[in-house]
Amino acid sequence: MSDGIFTLDAQIRTDLGKGASRRLRHADNVPAVLYGGTEAPVSLTFAHNKVFQAQAFEAFYSQILTLNIDGVKVEAVIKDMQRHPFKPRVMHMDFFRVDANKELSTHIPLHFINENQNDSIKYAGAHAEHHMLDVEISCLPKDLPEFIEVDMSQVELEHTLHLSDLVIPEGTTLVELTKGEAHDLAVVTVKTAKGPSVDAGDAEEDAAAV
Repeated sequence: MSDGIFTLDAQIRTDLGKGASRRLRHADNVPAVLYGGTEAPVSLTFAHNKVFQAQAFEAFYSQILTLNIDGVKVEAVIKDMQRHPFKPRVMHMDFFRVDANKELSTHIPLHFINENQNDSIKYAGAHAEHHMLDVEISCLPKDLPEFIEVDMSQVELEHTLHLSDLVIPEGTTLVELTKGEAHDLAVVTVKTAKGPSVDAGDAEEDAAAV
């Protein structure tokens, strides 16, 4: 398994608690926790500017990351990120260790392609109504895709694509579909364009004026 797309330098922190986390944030650092696997959870700290630059990329949330912890490289995926309610700041992160021989579950973004080639959208003014923007998958780390494409070119008017309609990479499982048929959730629908409503009285006046 190769190094992750992103490498973030981290330091182990022993000063814990809300006060310690507050001091870290004031010093432009981000507190975090690394857990999972057979090892005990580890409290970490990252430079905020490096984290903020990395989190702007979509792949940061779905790909394997390399954490350089005091010189020791650990591969992990991000499981949770807390942000400030209105400031452009990351407040806390949770990372999960990756084992090359064990399947992991994570959310992967959906990329809707060829919407402009769909006849109903292109010529009839229809639109794509997206019911979800990402899906939870399970796979070995080596099979982890960056995203899953949803081809919209042949989706008919008023037709809905479900999870079972998605083309997923080999070695990848959609977690929801393992729970039964009732979990074959809607992904996207091509909907008829809604025009302005016509009042009955206005329609009669228009007819009389002809």
